[in-house]
Amino acid sequence: MARKITVLAFDFGASSGRAIKGTYENGTLICEEVHRFDNNPVTEDGHLCWDFPALLEQVHIGIQKAGDFDTIGFDTWGVDFGLLDENGKLLGLPVHYRDSRTNGVVEETLLKISAKELYCRTGNQILPINTLFQLLALQKENPELLSRAEHLLFIPDLFAYSLTGNMCMEETVSSTSQMLNPITRDWDYPLLEQLGIPQKLFRTPIKSGTFSGNLPDGRPLITVAGHDTQCAVAAIPLTETNRNVAFVSCGTWSLLGTELDEPILTAEGCRQGLSNELGADGKIHYLQNIIGLWLIQESRREYRRRGIEYSYADLEREALAAEPHRSLIDPNHPLFVAPGDIPGRICRYCEATGQPVPRTVGEIMRCIYESLALTYRRALGQLSLCTGRKFTAFHVLGGGAKDRLLCQMAADAMQIPVVAGPVEATALGNIMIQLHSAGAIASIEEGQALIARTQEIRSFTPGNVDGWEEAYQNYLQVLNRASGADII
Repeated sequence: MARKITVLAFDFGASSGRAIKGTYENGTLICEEVHRFDNNPVTEDGHLCWDFPALLEQVHIGIQKAGDFDTIGFDTWGVDFGLLDENGKLLGLPVHYRDSRTNGVVEETLLKISAKELYCRTGNQILPINTLFQLLALQKENPELLSRAEHLLFIPDLFAYSLTGNMCMEETVSSTSQMLNPITRDWDYPLLEQLGIPQKLFRTPIKSGTFSGNLPDGRPLITVAGHDTQCAVAAIPLTETNRNVAFVSCGTWSLLGTELDEPILTAEGCRQGLSNELGADGKIHYLQNIIGLWLIQESRREYRRRGIEYSYADLEREALAAEPHRSLIDPNHPLFVAPGDIPGRICRYCEATGQPVPRTVGEIMRCIYESLALTYRRALGQLSLCTGRKFTAFHVLGGGAKDRLLCQMAADAMQIPVVAGPVEATALGNIMIQLHSAGAIASIEEGQALIARTQEIRSFTPGNVDGWEEAYQNYLQVLNRASGADII
């Protein structure tokens, strides 16, 4: 009889966190959510920040609630970080990627190094949120703080350090930074020197699944794939390897991509906005960052600020009842990045691009849902162009797998079958990496087969070809008009 092993997975998203306990014995996995909590940003020194002390307190509560477990691991969003001084003290709260400090920094940086060269050296989609541009913004705004820093830790590594006292930089989350070379899997130190980023902040990244210290009571911490997307992909419920499968890890962000053996560092990949990020199993995840359920989440918060409370189910029903293919947006437009009145901004975008302006909650929600589905179609086409692959299936992982309307629209828009689930893909991937590291399962693939057998998975068949084809052509025209419009 195989030894029973219990692991504790902390999974942090941009709006909430959870602690999930997984117990594995004789080919059976039982998962239990032991703690869930909000992740509410705060303002410090005029910047939007993560309330790290409050989140760390929730970690301690989760550990206490979990009781007995054998190992623990952390995954979070990418790009953000904490800076520590020579004594290991945090120099202020980690700044939120939605903070405005990086406004204009990308354009300034590309005067020093071309987009093509930066992409070929780091493999990342060039986005203002990336760690490189955050550091360059700090270099410009507060060089004294940057000079005091001796260590940089990404958010999952910061949690691990806070519990164990050991500093490390895990490679999957490091690969979101625009500073890691995806071929050498180490920092591009000449790039750091060229741009004036202190090299002392960095240490050689370690592989996902590495033991990296002990809790005060001696229980080991496993450095799982620190980037939550890579944990989610480790939980794709495959029964066999299929190189023509694409995925979207669908939460606040939608990260849409496929798995490769080697990075693709071409000018076309740069133009198409595709990133090369390191996966939990050593593969390259070739993907695009798309603003995702944030549009619905922040719209719901805006309606609440107006004194109207909607559940997500309410918003889905409103969308379903609204007229189809009436108004569309580019979810990735800078207008939609910052917190605030997303419904109002959608109206401004539609007016500026010569479309009917959505007036009701249902029209706003329908616009978001359809625009996300059509953006997935466009991104899948870009992925096909750069990889030469024809994708035959599409996996929706994470919270978006619960949203039947979005999954059906994605199938309709892309005209390929959609497989939705598991909903808790990120936490399950975290658990599988810990189980593999502990020797309970032989490989990540064995864990994916276990997930396929034990988790709820739904399938969506495409339909309504003509309506969605016309909508897609309209969507492309809207994007073209938006590129020449002054939308503020």
